[in-house]
Amino acid sequence: MQLSTKGRYAVMAMTDLARHGESRAVSLAEIAARQEISLSYLEQLFARLRRSGLVSSVRGPGGGYRLASPAGATPIAAIVRAVDEPMRATRCSQHDGGKGCMSRGERCLTHDLWESLGAEIESYLASVTLADVLNGRLKPGLGKQAAA
Repeated sequence: MQLSTKGRYAVMAMTDLARHGESRAVSLAEIAARQEISLSYLEQLFARLRRSGLVSSVRGPGGGYRLASPAGATPIAAIVRAVDEPMRATRCSQHDGGKGCMSRGERCLTHDLWESLGAEIESYLASVTLADVLNGRLKPGLGKQAAA
């Protein structure tokens, strides 16, 4: 499964906000410059993040954005979901009425494998917070556990 630019950039921007916004609101222009992300793209992402209650905006001089909750209470999965990023690895659509991805509505032979992978990714991203990313406390992945 590949995470799109929307999800990756939203997580990058929120991590930047967590690092630089503890004592003040941070402008999107600052985040855009530090993370090398288009300002207009960030504006679109932050509109979604604000609607989801992950950030709050501060108007006026010194305005910008702040985290709505502490970094340790903000899971990465919530950020990815807020920008409408699907976290699934199958090619089946959630809107196909339970049918599979094959032309006759059947599930492919590997459907359950990819569906399980998507669930693992969702679970992992739900277990990691912005604070974990900032402090380098990432949880080991399944491959690392198996190799140990």
